[in-house]
Amino acid sequence: MWTSRRRTRAAVAVAVLSVAALTAACGGTGTGKTTAAAATGSGGGGAVLKIKDPGNAGPLAVAKKEGILEKRLAEIGAKVEWGGSYASFTATIDAVRSGSVNVLEGAISPVLGYLANSGDIKIFAFTDPVTDPAAPQTDGLVVRPDSPVKSVKDLVGKQVAVNKGGRGEYLLLLALQEAGIPADQVKRVYLNPDQGASAFATGKVDAWWAIVRAYPEAVAKGARVLVHGRDLPDKDLNMQAARVELLKEHPEVVRVYLKVLQELTAEARQNPERFQNVFLDQGPTAVSGPRLAEEVAKARYAAVPRFATTADGAFVTDVAGIFQKYGVLPGTVNPGDVIFDLKPAA
Repeated sequence: MWTSRRRTRAAVAVAVLSVAALTAACGGTGTGKTTAAAATGSGGGGAVLKIKDPGNAGPLAVAKKEGILEKRLAEIGAKVEWGGSYASFTATIDAVRSGSVNVLEGAISPVLGYLANSGDIKIFAFTDPVTDPAAPQTDGLVVRPDSPVKSVKDLVGKQVAVNKGGRGEYLLLLALQEAGIPADQVKRVYLNPDQGASAFATGKVDAWWAIVRAYPEAVAKGARVLVHGRDLPDKDLNMQAARVELLKEHPEVVRVYLKVLQELTAEARQNPERFQNVFLDQGPTAVSGPRLAEEVAKARYAAVPRFATTADGAFVTDVAGIFQKYGVLPGTVNPGDVIFDLKPAA
């Protein structure tokens, strides 16, 4: 009797261990995920993802409203903190420097300016340019409707508002180069987007490179476009960057962030209306009518972010080359110092 009971208990124990091992191997009930994360040292480990306020539209706005990042990060022992709003990439960089933000998005150009003086952030993802001619334009060098300026060549001796060391300055320099105009024959007036909009509206500058939401607003008010970024050999890709310590110590946290961004961007392509007016459908951050239709179209054509690779160093080198040629950057840039090879999870 005793022997029989002992054999029964042993058999049950073996069965339980076998089921547990199989469950872990298959990643069931979350136990396998936790064990795998611990084994690779890539879990959240109490890390905090700090992101600026996403505003009233886009994938991150939906993620914030629905608590998607909170849920996904909790699975690996991490969390997210949503920060404030910033008028420009430069202002966001100041928040990165102070530690209020540790993940941010933007273009290659402003990151290069920051990295000229600091190496505490790296690019881990890029978004390839939208090339479909049916997609709405997202930027443009604009003049007022009554301006005598008819082409880029007419800008000689004029003042153009751009964001210093950012995408606006990069595109202007590229446009002048393509038109064969020496850069020093056009005065660049350094203003953030809000200041640029005001200076352009009041006639304090002759032209302005309007970007993202500022561009459709300017066009809606009658601004005339001389050239779009899409008309130029533009290599200034949109990118995602993070503080180096977050990338090195908690890569899985950054992977979760990128995975959520990829999933929601792909969803926005299929159901773009859901990603507009996420929090408010009235007020200064809400859009309606033609503006809403344009933002819906942009989301429908939006490219999905991808992991950065060493091959992307060519884009960094190209953008840096323009800035170095015209004295925006003091020296050369090593792409290896700018790009972090995060790699997808195994």
